[in-house]
Order: sequence, then structure tokens, then C-alpha cells
Amino acid sequence: MNANQKIESTLIGEFLVSQGLVSAQDIDQALRVQQKVGGRIGQLLMRAGAISEDVLLDCLSTQLQMPILGKTGKEPSLSDIQLNAETHGLNMDWMFDQQVVVWADQDRLCYTAQDVLSTSILEALSVMLPDSTPVAHLSTSQSLGRLLSYVRSSTLSQQDDNLQRLIEMAEDGPTVELVNNIMAQAGDLNASDVHVEPEQDAFKVRFRVDGVLRTQHNLPSDRFNALVSRVKLISNIDIAERRLPQDGRFSTRVGGKDYEIRVSTLPGVDGESLVMRLLPKEREEMQLDRLGMRVDHMDLMKRWMRQPHGIVLVTGPTGSGKSSTLYAAIDDSNDGVRKIITVEDPVEFKLPGVTQVQTHAEIGLTFASALRSILRQDPDVVMVGEIRDLETAEMAIQASLTGHLVLSTMHTNDAVSAFVRLTDMGIEPFLVATPIVGVQAQRLVRRVCQACSIADEQPTISADLRDRLDDMASAGEASDWRLPQGCSVCSHTGYKGRLGIYELIPVTEQLQEMILAGKSLDDMRRSLALKGTRFMKEDGLLKARAGMTTIDEVLRVTSFQE
Repeated sequence: MNANQKIESTLIGEFLVSQGLVSAQDIDQALRVQQKVGGRIGQLLMRAGAISEDVLLDCLSTQLQMPILGKTGKEPSLSDIQLNAETHGLNMDWMFDQQVVVWADQDRLCYTAQDVLSTSILEALSVMLPDSTPVAHLSTSQSLGRLLSYVRSSTLSQQDDNLQRLIEMAEDGPTVELVNNIMAQAGDLNASDVHVEPEQDAFKVRFRVDGVLRTQHNLPSDRFNALVSRVKLISNIDIAERRLPQDGRFSTRVGGKDYEIRVSTLPGVDGESLVMRLLPKEREEMQLDRLGMRVDHMDLMKRWMRQPHGIVLVTGPTGSGKSSTLYAAIDDSNDGVRKIITVEDPVEFKLPGVTQVQTHAEIGLTFASALRSILRQDPDVVMVGEIRDLETAEMAIQASLTGHLVLSTMHTNDAVSAFVRLTDMGIEPFLVATPIVGVQAQRLVRRVCQACSIADEQPTISADLRDRLDDMASAGEASDWRLPQGCSVCSHTGYKGRLGIYELIPVTEQLQEMILAGKSLDDMRRSLALKGTRFMKEDGLLKARAGMTTIDEVLRVTSFQE
């Protein structure tokens, strides 16, 4: 830690604690992370979610006596940056590479950067500007991204004459209003994703609501580049790069709620496809009984969570609610006695009483490396966001065999496939069979609208299946098959909200023997069926029988199953 970092840690840490903005524990944790991976204490607090960027900048401005661009300091224009670069012979490529912007404000030089106290930047400026001492300005990531886009636009002007026009359009009033309106509409509809998809002569804006895409806007193609440029600008994505996929993020407030928006761009034949995922920063308290689990499944999951060691896996495709299930299970089992640590990519929202770690692959903090360090923190329960490679799988198994309960997710179609997936990764069958306590697979189905649905007098399933479902249903549970209709409450879709359908497979001695013997998936499924296991399709149809969803909706997400 250099002198500047020590000064900043002391000043900012003490100031934030004295103002009640963070706790002493937050500072201690950030200092421990700083010792391992470096970085400024303020940035680490912000990444951990302990403090917002605006509050951090206000504190830094007070402690370091530096103006903030857009608040106590004027933002420069592209001409200010270009003119200063020409006057002093500054290289625009250097500025972009080092993420620093230098400009002239009347008779003084100014600069801003992600880390204005960076020794390398200060030394470089002293060499390039020996007769001047530029005044440091703090800036939000959004402001810095905008200025760096100016710098980038200047370096690429010969290759792309339209780039400056894109930046101007991105900051044009109608474009800003269009993006704001789209985000407001997405928030009003509780959309999870916004898709901007270019076509030859137009582009579509589609919202994923309750897991299903719906077209919200069809717009002329002449507005597409401006919209994409606007989103890139506020997401701190290279506005000039259109040939490679890029990722970014920004925060916004929509309908009185704070959201973090994760942005992904993908180059296509007709232009860049843009997807924005909306993650509410504050969600309703997650509880297992709010996810749609039936009592027997909920009791089994709670029993798994009480195990002193082993592995519990939750499987399903992207967007099937795996993380929400694990969050709810952790929250339900967090009695304050056990030490719980998670490593996630990304940390979607904070759990009280749980230590949460965000991976950063670019600095080597992967699931596997983080898990290795976590085990030295004496945890009782560890959640790994996803097992996606052999190294992570081996670390998870090692942790489970040394007295830890490990929770994780995998991308498989059903619960039984998780065993085959692990062996395909290179895990020995005995290491698959021994530590795993149980596997849950799940999907999300839409809830039928309670305001407009009508009774389904003739459900489109066989009489044998109906009898089997009647046997599975709880005693006294009435049959209430429903059909969707559509009204203003559900935006005329017939559905509103979602719930989970599940299959939970405990690893019994018989199943362990089948894994060790290398039995096929069909053999394992048949054996489980004979023992009365309720698979996902049956769980979904039981919920359709109870009037919570519909037969068509269950078949939509489980049609792969026999």
C-alpha cells in the first residue's frame, strides 16, 4: 500500500464511519480485500455495495479538496480536450489507454481519471507537462465514460467520420428521452430484460415479462444508432467498437425503484443486438414459501440446508430462478450460528448476515480462486455461483469433504443430468456419488391471472395422468383447472407473475450405486419414477390442478420431458 492509499484509507474510512455511512466492519473487510487485490479503499467499498458512487465522490471531494465534474466543476467539451492536446502535444491514444482526460479551462489545465491519485498518471503528466500542474477533478463513471468517448471519437475520426455525430445524437434530447421512456415502461411492466434488435429497415424493442418476450416498439432504423450509442455511453462501453461483443452496466431509478442495469452488445448482420437486464437493488424478502414450492419439496430443501457437510446443487437454464432459490434457502437457514460466505458473478443483491464476494476474472479472482481463499475464512456454508469447469468442481467437492456445506448451480435440463455433467467434466464417479446430498431442477412458469381466468371443465390431459395427480395431491386439495383469458390487469396476456416448478432428487444409497456403476440417465429416471419421485412436469401439473398456472404453460417449459 503506497502513501496515498494509506492517507485515503485513514481519511475516507474514518470520515465514512463517523458519518454513519459505512460500518467499521465494512472498512475492515475492504482493507482485507485491498491487501489481496489492491485498489482504492473507496472503490472497494463501492464494489461491495457498502456505499454509492455519489456519496463516495462527495466524501472524497471534501477530504481531498477536489471539485467534482458536473457539480463543482465544469465538464469539458470535445473541442476543449482536442485544443489542449494540440497545444501541449498530448497523445489522445495515451489518454484513452490510461483512462485519463486532460483539458484546458481558461488559463489552467485540468485532468480527471478513474484514479486521480495514480502514481503512474501523475508521473506521466509531470513529464508531458513540465511547466504546469493540472488540477485534478473527480468524476462519476458515467461522466468519465462520456469524456473517454470524446477522446476515443477523436482518435478514430479518420476511420469513422460519423462517430462524432453518434455522440451528438446520443446526447440529443429526443434520444435521451427515448431511452428514459423505454426504461420507465420496462419498470412499469416488471420486465426482466430489454432487447433492442436491429432489422434491415427498422428495429424492435422487446421486453421479457414473466419469462416471455413481447414486442413493445417497432421503430425506424434512423433512430437505432443513436439509441445504442446512448446506452453504450451511460454504460461506459466503447462507443466506437462495433465489431466485438461488449459488456457494461449502469444504475438508474425507475418508478421509484433503484435498478442496476447489465448491458450486453453483440454484433450482427444488421447491426449490434443490445440486451439490458434489469436487476432491482432492493427486492421483497425472499422466502422459500413465496417461490411456489409445495410443502414436501420445501421440507426436503430445508432438511438439505441443515446438513453439516455435502453439496446441494440447483440446476436449470439461465433465467430459471436458480440464484433466487439459493438466496431464499440461505436466508431461511441463516440462524446466526453458522458462517455463510458466497462467491457470485455478479452479486445480484445483498443478504443480511452473509459475506458476499464478487468475482473479477480480469484480476484472477475466479470462482475457483475465490473458493480456495474462502476456505481459509472458516465458513460453515459456502455458496458458489456456478460450477462451470473442472477446477471449480474439484474445489467444491474438496470443500464438501472437509466439513463444509456447499451450495451451487449448474446448467442442466433436469436434476439427474447433473451427475453425468460432473463426470463429463472429469470428476471421478465416486467423487460425484459421495459428497452430493441432493439435486434440485427447476423452471419458472407464469401464474394464471386471478382477475380474468375461467374454469377449465375439460383439461387436456389423459385420465390416467389426472388420476395420478389426484393421488399426488394433498388430502382435501380441490381440483381447480384454469384457462387464461386476458384483461387490463395482466396486459391482456392471461398471466401475471411467475412461480417455480421443481424436482428434488435426494442422493440415496441406491442412486449412489447407480452413479458408481455408470448407469444411463434413463435407467436412473426409471428407478426414481418407481420410487414415486415427482418430476418437474408432474409438479407443474399439480400446480395447474390447483389453479395457479395452466396446462399449456407447464407444457411450454417441460416439453422435453417424457
